[in-house]
Amino acid sequence: MIRKLQKTDINRVADIWLKTNLKAHYFIPEQYWTNNYEVVKEMLPQADVYVYEDDKIIQGFIGINDEYIEGIFVSDEMQSHGIGKILLDYMKDKKVRLQLNVYQKNVRAISFYQREGFTIQCDQIDEFTGEKEYVMNWDSK
Repeated sequence: MIRKLQKTDINRVADIWLKTNLKAHYFIPEQYWTNNYEVVKEMLPQADVYVYEDDKIIQGFIGINDEYIEGIFVSDEMQSHGIGKILLDYMKDKKVRLQLNVYQKNVRAISFYQREGFTIQCDQIDEFTGEKEYVMNWDSK
């Protein structure tokens, strides 16, 4: 089931955010993510976030700002079970166009987005981490 984030979800969602970032972005110092943990917890209630819940346990979430996907995060134990695709399809049904940034070293995420119809538009440097990233777009047409 997909639903809007509720205040009671914050700790679980923030924990998924942290663990997923640490695993997927091994090339960025761990301190970067742990230093941002509390900030993310404060920002979550103000963001447009949808959670994927199974048996009353949140297993993943997607954050969106207009047409920009802030991120898709799935709990470690549930990765490769289709939850990311379900969350992405949920947004595709609501939007005609989507955009996101993905680190070039996150090869697994890049292939996922390409498989889901996203195309690389350009590359740039993430100002916060100094890492190269791609800007990717999806269009419903």
